[in-house]
Amino acid sequence: PGDKVLTLFNQGHLAGPMTAEAVGTGLGAAINGTLCQYGAYDEQGLVSMPETLDFRQASTLTCAGVTAWNALYGLRSNALKPGDTVLTQGTGGVSIFALQVPSELTTIPKFAKAAGARVIATTSSDSKAETLKKLGADHVINYKTDENWGETAAKLTPGGAGVEFIIEVGGPKSMAQSLRAIKIDGLISVIGFLGGQSKDQPGFLECLTNSCIVRGLMVGSRQSFEEMNRAIDVNGIKPVVDEKVFKLEEVKEAYQYMWDQKHFGKLTISID
Repeated sequence: PGDKVLTLFNQGHLAGPMTAEAVGTGLGAAINGTLCQYGAYDEQGLVSMPETLDFRQASTLTCAGVTAWNALYGLRSNALKPGDTVLTQGTGGVSIFALQVPSELTTIPKFAKAAGARVIATTSSDSKAETLKKLGADHVINYKTDENWGETAAKLTPGGAGVEFIIEVGGPKSMAQSLRAIKIDGLISVIGFLGGQSKDQPGFLECLTNSCIVRGLMVGSRQSFEEMNRAIDVNGIKPVVDEKVFKLEEVKEAYQYMWDQKHFGKLTISID
């Protein structure tokens, strides 16, 4: 029936740093997305699917998976190492993938533990906290009951020095805590602002006073995608996919399900 392939999010980002030209090739942004039954793409904009995943699992890799991989391995000089600590926020797709990159627990080895890293996760739900622990998180902090979760996270690291990697998805409202959690020369990867905008937010000077790197991410390259896929097959990593599956005609309900924060991991839509 043909090759099993996945779409590259930014069709023109093949390798190396993001470019202005590649930004203009984002699926679902600058050009039409993939919520359709049929699509035509340049062969360079398609990547072979990991052999160990089914279509539903593999469909989650294009955006969240590659973004998480880029956050941990995109800066070659600052790539994840055994013994590092990764702080993830919430239970959305990228955060769960980042947890999977650092953890090797439960039924399947995960992204971060596969690298021998320690994981601290934040969530607002005690029930989700238990699931995060089952997925391999070494520590889980409820940010609703602990407003100073950044300081708490730092105290959980060796010598209280802080975490090496933070997957920052909350935006201005959580960045202040991330800066309290980060280690000197640590890396904060900013990939979203789920917490909304805020006038009260850290300034650039705080990056200096904390001596850290703050890096904005726009998914990742085809090269990163292929590297991640090899790691997935070798380590037996299975993406965490929400048990609820929507049909193409239920797209509105799927978005509402996400808006209500009912999902855990990635939410998928079945297209016949």
